Amino acid sequence: MTLMLTDAGVNLTNHQFDDQHEAVITRAKAQNISQMLLIGCDIASSQQALFLANKYKLLATAGIHPHDAKTATEQLEQQLTTLAQQTEVVAIGECGLDYNRDFSPRDTQRSVLTRQLVLAEQLNLPVYLHERDASEDMLRILKQHKIRGVLHCFTGDKDALTQYLELGLYIGITGWVCDERRGQALQQLIPSIPLERLLIETDAPFLIPRTIKPKPKSRRNEPSYLPYVCQTIATLKGVDFATVAKQTTLNFQQLFNPKA
Repeated sequence: MTLMLTDAGVNLTNHQFDDQHEAVITRAKAQNISQMLLIGCDIASSQQALFLANKYKLLATAGIHPHDAKTATEQLEQQLTTLAQQTEVVAIGECGLDYNRDFSPRDTQRSVLTRQLVLAEQLNLPVYLHERDASEDMLRILKQHKIRGVLHCFTGDKDALTQYLELGLYIGITGWVCDERRGQALQQLIPSIPLERLLIETDAPFLIPRTIKPKPKSRRNEPSYLPYVCQTIATLKGVDFATVAKQTTLNFQQLFNPKA
């Protein structure tokens, strides 16, 4: 029986993948990546993610990233609802708060996040969440809503992790955990995350695992490198690769429950 993996976050619409979608997906399948969630970061990329998901039988999200919150219009809810009616769209997001870059004003970030959380509640869809250096405001807002979802690319501290888990969220782990420089704090937290609440993701083309040997010529990450994330987590949790692969795939299916 072939062991399958699920990449819970791929930015396939990123310009680094232009004209290479089919090749990237083929390489991923060769590494037993059975499913990928293509991330929408604004209306245009959400539409493109849906197009690619439809073309390649994958799944997608639809939302406005905090970096792009300033682009949201009064039509946001209508635009996202239209996208969410499609079978391939299984979550609202990427949405959240990013106080590390502050590419959009913080009050705008908070407003656009809240609008998407309300919509997710109305549509009964999970949310795909982003948070960087903003856990206090993020948690305060999340606690005002009844949502389910994943805190993608978690890089926060123990207190934030505990509170996100208490809210019932899944925790998405990327190649950040494979970084011997930046990833040390995250590595120490992996044992504290129940396996039943973990998702693994590449966040490609970003965050290429630094454990890849031999080191790739390109610094572009892609879904075929997901096994390196899985193996690092398995090592840190003291379990085998298959255990992490099977449980994270099951978790993905339970959270996003792809529309049949």
